[in-house]
Amino acid sequence: MSDCIFCMIGDHEIPTKAVYEDEQIICFHDLEPQAPVHVLVIPKKHLASLDEAREEDKELLGHIMVKIHEIAADLGLDNGYRVVINTGEDAFQTVKHLHFHILGKRKLTWPPG
Repeated sequence: MSDCIFCMIGDHEIPTKAVYEDEQIICFHDLEPQAPVHVLVIPKKHLASLDEAREEDKELLGHIMVKIHEIAADLGLDNGYRVVINTGEDAFQTVKHLHFHILGKRKLTWPPG
């Protein structure tokens, strides 16, 4: 999608300092961090939200889950971390491209928000 900022990041049209990247995903620091460690993991395939995920996306979503664990370990999040997926307006999804927030290095309260 040509006007999607996360697609442009995934296509290297907008530079970012990647924490991790492979053929399917890219991970980079959030511009408005909510914790000492706050990175975003996005699929390079455009999905507007989790609501758009289909049967054919199972492998991609599984890949993301496995890589989130590896990224968290590389970032030193040994004492725990939170993974957040905001889906839709009520969840405050501000970029219409599926993305996973990894937050850590501070006590995270519950319930969130």
